[in-house]
Amino acid sequence: MAKVWRRLAALLGVLLALPAAAEWFETTAAIMGTRIHAEVWHEDAATARALLDDVLAEMRRIDTTYSPYIEDSELSRLNREAPNGWTATTPEMIDLLEKSAQVSQLTGGAFDITYASVGRYYDYRKGERPNQAELEAGLEAINWKFVEVDEAAGRVRFAHPLVYVDLGGIAKGYAVDRCIELLRSAGVTQASVAAGGDSRILGDRNGEPWTVGIRDPRHEDAVAVLLPLVDTAVSTSGDYERFFEKDGVRYHHILDPSTGDSARKSWSVTILGPEATFTDALSTSVFVLGPEAGLKLVDALPGIDAIIIDSSGQLRYSADLAEAAGLTNP
Repeated sequence: MAKVWRRLAALLGVLLALPAAAEWFETTAAIMGTRIHAEVWHEDAATARALLDDVLAEMRRIDTTYSPYIEDSELSRLNREAPNGWTATTPEMIDLLEKSAQVSQLTGGAFDITYASVGRYYDYRKGERPNQAELEAGLEAINWKFVEVDEAAGRVRFAHPLVYVDLGGIAKGYAVDRCIELLRSAGVTQASVAAGGDSRILGDRNGEPWTVGIRDPRHEDAVAVLLPLVDTAVSTSGDYERFFEKDGVRYHHILDPSTGDSARKSWSVTILGPEATFTDALSTSVFVLGPEAGLKLVDALPGIDAIIIDSSGQLRYSADLAEAAGLTNP
């Protein structure tokens, strides 16, 4: 009997020494004016929770750096000082401004962080839009080329005194990418990070694809499309996120830089690609361009796909996606 107990004790010791089975850990918080959600697959609960805390901390850092609504953020400081001349800033800010400029050039100005020179006068909660004087003055200041960057000297200036910059069309995607890289560098191979309409998936979900839904833009609780995804970034821009209606017209936050008014050729645009920074900016761009010009742009970009719900509620797909899924455009 003593031998049996010794064997059982030895077996129990071996079992206790084995690593615990991996499982999913997740966290959710309200940051950057949206819902942040992250999931990781890990065998150690303490490590997983620490990594999720790091994700939220990075999201908060980016929010306090790039929010135009936080008075002491780096972006707010630039909006105050850069219209007056060269202003020193961080390498990270310069990198994000240069990425924004690259998308602006690629899209012929459909993406333009200076849109906020007019956009700042919209209040979607109060249902207010800029008056004629604000609109005309702001339009004169909308031009992405007005944001001049001196990378070598680490400084920025705005070449028009009324330029006002908002990075909301790219910062959430950038934050998602930063957090995915944080997890990847810690050895995580399966994860998902989402900031509102911007998500990025690392790996698969235990041998199966992740499922990401595109909401019906006119029915909040309905899903228009379900996407099975692996190792992909996905961003959706929709006219239902921040809006008000007046005299039968919907005024929403995705502004056409050429008019200072809401773009209305689509209800929602979803972009799939390798990096959320780019899919975030591109979803805004394609929304502004409209289905025809937007899909023409996407079809010319390797590794990028799009799903558009146009202003009549019709689904439209980029060529590669339509071919792979056996879909047809209207």
